[in-house]
Formats: sequence, structure tokens, C-alpha cells
Amino acid sequence: MRQQEDRPLTGTSQEPSAETGTRTAALSLQWQMLAGFVIGLVVGLAVYMAAPDARWVDHVTTYVTGPIGQIFLRLLFMLVIPLLVSALIVGIAEMGEIRALRRVGLRTLVYTLIVSAIAVAVSLLVVDLLRPGAGIDPAMARAMLNDAAPGAKAILSRGDDAPQGMAAFIAMIPDNIVAAMAGNDILAVMVFALFFGIGLMLVRTPQTQLLLSAMEGLLAVTMRLMGLVIRLAPIAIACFMFNLAAHFGWDLLIRLSAYVGVVLLALAIQMFGIYSLLITFIAKRSPLRFFAAVQEATVMAFATASSNATLPTALRVAEEELRLPRRISRFVLTIGATANQNGTAMFEGITVIFLAQFFSIELSIAQQIMVMMMCILGGIGTAGVPAGSLPVVAMILGMVGIPPEGIGLVLGVDRLLDMCRTALNVTGDLVAATVIAAGEEDQP
Repeated sequence: MRQQEDRPLTGTSQEPSAETGTRTAALSLQWQMLAGFVIGLVVGLAVYMAAPDARWVDHVTTYVTGPIGQIFLRLLFMLVIPLLVSALIVGIAEMGEIRALRRVGLRTLVYTLIVSAIAVAVSLLVVDLLRPGAGIDPAMARAMLNDAAPGAKAILSRGDDAPQGMAAFIAMIPDNIVAAMAGNDILAVMVFALFFGIGLMLVRTPQTQLLLSAMEGLLAVTMRLMGLVIRLAPIAIACFMFNLAAHFGWDLLIRLSAYVGVVLLALAIQMFGIYSLLITFIAKRSPLRFFAAVQEATVMAFATASSNATLPTALRVAEEELRLPRRISRFVLTIGATANQNGTAMFEGITVIFLAQFFSIELSIAQQIMVMMMCILGGIGTAGVPAGSLPVVAMILGMVGIPPEGIGLVLGVDRLLDMCRTALNVTGDLVAATVIAAGEEDQP
């Protein structure tokens, strides 16, 4: 396997035309998804105003738009386990690839978990306080809930049978990983993948290298298949939005605007609040000078909506503007581009709670803690994977009994939110590199 620190230079300099074509295709898909969102919303609103109680509308949603959306969701659910397992194992295992930086890798892992936990806690606090999804007529929400996801029943919450309190904490550790996968116990599966990745990081033999290569191959294949499935997203989004708009009408637009506002507020708190505290009290630097130094990378991340595409710029900013040690900045930023994704974790948490409020589903403290932990691990496991947060959000929705079709609500505005959370992700990577470098200066 290639050394991690060589990837940014070789990976960004070779085959520029292919990379440009990939970005163009991704941009085209984003516009198609936006078009699907608008078409489904407009047609659904027209039906809501013209024929809200017509029988043919139920037939269309039952036999046409509903099944199309279900096929899309089932394809995502089919890939979510191999995707998360392989991504999390590879992401953790690569932290120990450079032996001289093993201590830095451990510090980076601990930092990532702690700061991701803070990020998700901030997002859940904001969405719980402002409740952007609340206020929908419970009868309408319940009707939508009852009609939801016959094809996703296999992953729906276990409800009253779900463990609570200490039992829920213990249940995070699977006693049978095959049974956990078969039962779609995604949190237990992710904990297993986390420990497995740590094991591969600690054991370096030719056999474990082959095993890690196999995991990388599984990740590559799953990512490719996910890319093919995502091509169906514009059609699925149009179907989702038609179903939702036909049920909820203009209330849908109001709640969607509130959702976007809450996401942006939470991202701003993390960016200018939490990161400023880390820079001030741990890295011992001025937050104003830091943000001024990294603005080029932040703007690039916002424009491209890609942490990987911004990596060369972030590396240059870290070395030339922040004056960080090259060995630290390369390692931490390369890992961060695929693991330290605070914005992604916050987006997942807010989306789940927003949709729970939208469908009038009250989540217990234990359920919200479970959502928080899954978002923390999901931010590590799905980073760098195209549309990786989509199956994670859908899976979490199913686990807490929320209609997975609800993701159609947010996909139409995801382009703007993706740009914003990518800017946070890249800035967070630079914060991590600055904090880790400050800690290394204290080492003998």
C-alpha cells in the first residue's frame, strides 16, 4: 500500500483531465438532483392544491413513486454495511502506516473522536432547542409515517425491544458480528470495525497487509457501486418530494427553510466558537490570525465541496501560512481528509433529529445518545466516500423508526449545505494539524 504522505502529491498531479471529468460529472449530478427536487416539489404542491383528496394520487404514490423510492433506498441499504465496515477499517488502519508517526496517529485519533463528539453534541443541542421540524399536523405526519417504507421494514427500529440505559451501552459491543450485521445493528458493526482497524494498525505482517489490501479493494468496489446507485438519486428525489409535497403542501417549504438555517447556525458555532477555543487555549495562537491564514483553503473547500480536492491547498497553507512541521501537517491533513469530518457528523445528527421532529417522533435521551455515537463513527467511516453520509442518515432513520424516505426532504438543498460543511471539514483539519503540532512541540 502506498505511503499516506505521498498520496496528496501524486494523486493530485496525475491525470488532471480524468479528475476534471469526474468533478464535471459530480456537478452535473448535483444539478440533476436539484432539478428532481424542484420538479417533485412543484408537481406535489400542484396536486396538493388541485386534488388533495383524489384517489388517483394514492394510486400514483402507492404503485409508481413509492416503489421507485423504495428501490433506491434498498440499493443504499444493500451497500451500507460493506461500505461502513471497509471505510472505517481502512481509515483507522492507515493511521499507523507511518511508523515514525504512530504517536501522532494515536493523538490524531483521540483528537478526532473528542472534537467530533463536541461537534455532534453542539448540533443536537441546537436542533433540540430550535426544533425546526416541529409544528406539523400530527395526523398528517402519522399518515405519512404509516405509509412509509414497506421495503425498509427490515431495518426499522426494534422499538420497545431495544435495550435501554446500561444494557444499550453493553449492546454496542457485539458478541456475534455476523448476527449484528444480519440484524442491521449498525452501531455494533461500526464498533467492531473500529476495533478491527485498530488491530490492523497494531499488527504489521505480510498477512495483515494482504487483509488491509482486501479491505481497500472492498471499499473501492463498494464506492463504485454507490456511485452507480447515486445516479438514480434525481429520479428518487423527485418521487420523494412528490409524495411529501402532496401530503404536507406549503408547510414543507417553511420547515425546509428552518432546517437549512439550523444547519448553518450549528456549523457557525463549531467554526467560530469551538475551533477558536481550541486554537486559543491548546494551540496558543490567535484565532483571528489563524482564520486569516487558512482562508484560501476554506474558500477552496466551499467552492469545490470536496475535502480531497482541497487537500493540496490545505497542505500548502499548513506549511507556508501556519508554519507547521511538514511531517505533522502531511500526516494529519491526509488522515483528516478522510476521517476528521465534523461537518459531516453534524449534518447527519441535525438531519436525523429534524426528521424526527417533522414526523412527530419523540426520541428518548438514550436514542439521541445512540444517534450521536453513530454520527461520530459515521464521520470517520464515511469521510471521502461519494455521498457517504446518505446511507448513514438513511440507516439511522430506520433504526429510530423514522421513514427513510424523509432524506428526500434534504437532498434538494444538500448542495449548499455540502459546500458549507466541507468548508468546516477542511478548516477543522487545519485546526487539528495546528493542535497536534503544538502538542508535539512539548515532546522531548
